[in-house]
Amino acid sequence: MTTNDDVDAAVRDRIESDPYCNRLGIDIVALDPGVARAELTLEQSHCNFHGTPHGGAIYSLADAAFAAASNASGETALALETNISYLDTVDVGTTITATAERDHGSSKTGTYDVRVEGDGEAIAVFRGRVYRPNGG
Repeated sequence: MTTNDDVDAAVRDRIESDPYCNRLGIDIVALDPGVARAELTLEQSHCNFHGTPHGGAIYSLADAAFAAASNASGETALALETNISYLDTVDVGTTITATAERDHGSSKTGTYDVRVEGDGEAIAVFRGRVYRPNGG
C-alpha cells in the first residue's frame, strides 16, 4: 500500500481490516485523505450466471475505494447516496482497479468520483456522496 503521513496508522488499519473487503479479496493499495485506490483480481466466484464478473463485485470494489477515500482523514463519513454506470466487462483473472477522488467537500458532506478500470480501460464509473455527522 502507498502510505502517507497524513493518514493515521489506526485509521489505515481500520480501513484495511474491513471484513467484507477481505472476504471478496479487495485490497486498498493507496490511501490519502480524499483519495484511495483499491484492487480486486476477479475469480470465477465473482461471476454471475452469464459467466461474466458480477456487477455487485465491481460495485463493491468502487464502494470500497469511495469509503477509504472519504474516511481516510479519520472523521466518520457515511454514504448518503451512490450510483454506478457499467461501461464494459473484463475476463476472470483480470485485476481491476478503482480510484476514488474527492470532487467536492464541505464540513458536513463530500462528493467522490470513482473510476474502475481493467486492462487499462474504463469498465465503470461511480459517484458517491457522504455525510460527516461530526462536521469533519
